Amino acid sequence: MSKSADLVEQKSHFAFGKNWASYSRLVTDARVEEAIAGLRRLAGEDLTGKRFLDIGCGSGLHSLAALRLGAREVVGLDIDPDSVATAQELLAVNASAQRWSVMERSIFDPQIGSMGRFDVVYSWGVLHHTGDMCRALRAAAGLVAPGGHFIFALYRHTSFCWFWKLEKRWYARASPAAQARAQAVYVKVFKLLNRRNFKDYVANYARGRGMDFYHDVHDWLGGWPYESISPSQTESLMRQLELRRVRAFVRSGKSLGLLGSGCDEYVYSKA
Repeated sequence: MSKSADLVEQKSHFAFGKNWASYSRLVTDARVEEAIAGLRRLAGEDLTGKRFLDIGCGSGLHSLAALRLGAREVVGLDIDPDSVATAQELLAVNASAQRWSVMERSIFDPQIGSMGRFDVVYSWGVLHHTGDMCRALRAAAGLVAPGGHFIFALYRHTSFCWFWKLEKRWYARASPAAQARAQAVYVKVFKLLNRRNFKDYVANYARGRGMDFYHDVHDWLGGWPYESISPSQTESLMRQLELRRVRAFVRSGKSLGLLGSGCDEYVYSKA
């Protein structure tokens, strides 16, 4: 994707929002509990009294998890109006008495700076879809308050990233019928490579973040724009931004990426 494209407009991105709207119908108390556990694993503590920013809030599930962990205020941002509507509905139903807001904004929107700084800036699997990942990381890091934390997950660079970039560009513009065929092929290949444990894998997929396998397949295949990054490159950029690594969950060694990149997870603090 050209860096000169208008990254603030949703039309330059895959329509994640429709997928999140469909997924939201599957949200149960059990999935919320898994999301809470996943967020606590990264945050390392509860969020009592913290101001929490959820960049690319999607369905709103992890904004809800932050509220359940005691955040005093949650602000959700998403470039996709369908995501914004879905997150607002989920939070209105499940957190009506708590302090939250969800806005249709890009991380590149200059008005975001007027919201002040946040104790926790959270963006799981989002910033690599902005069209300018490094610029997005800098913008997000700039919203972290002194003493706060930047929690994010990014696609790991793999040998097949070139292929997935081409595939995603095609899929994002393909017809629903063509997308369905691509999903069927991907799932078939996934089954062949994971024959012994595929059913258990799908059945237990919600563990850790509360997600759904088939919705994530659509999300993965359609995730355009697409960039990836190695842990060493991430560390180098964070050092430039004067952020210190608190913890990370990364895979060791090189990854082929035949079925996808997968995300490495990071937590950095600001002095």
